[in-house]
Amino acid sequence: MAVSSDKSKKDKKASPPAKTLEARENQLIALSVDEAERRIRNGTVSAQVLTHYLRLGTTKAQLEKQKLEQENKLLMAKTEALESAKKMEELYAEALSAMTAYRGDSPNEGEELDA
Repeated sequence: MAVSSDKSKKDKKASPPAKTLEARENQLIALSVDEAERRIRNGTVSAQVLTHYLRLGTTKAQLEKQKLEQENKLLMAKTEALESAKKMEELYAEALSAMTAYRGDSPNEGEELDA
């Protein structure tokens, strides 16, 4: 059994270093979760770690997670709507400009006559 744990330690050390800060953070999170699991399995887990994982499994925690996911989707939809409204405004401005040009009006026509 000690051979497999030595092998798993070597495998973890052999993983290439992360290229971005986010990837590095994800590596550290994964290692932390692995360590917490190891401690839970061998009975050396602290009360804080055990309580943390117990809370993650509650219905309340799951509902809070779903709520956050839905709020995130809503924010993304609002962002997309704002971007779409901006594009529509630009298209309307281009259309008005094209119609003005089609009529033969020059936007600066009045300025040329005054000069």
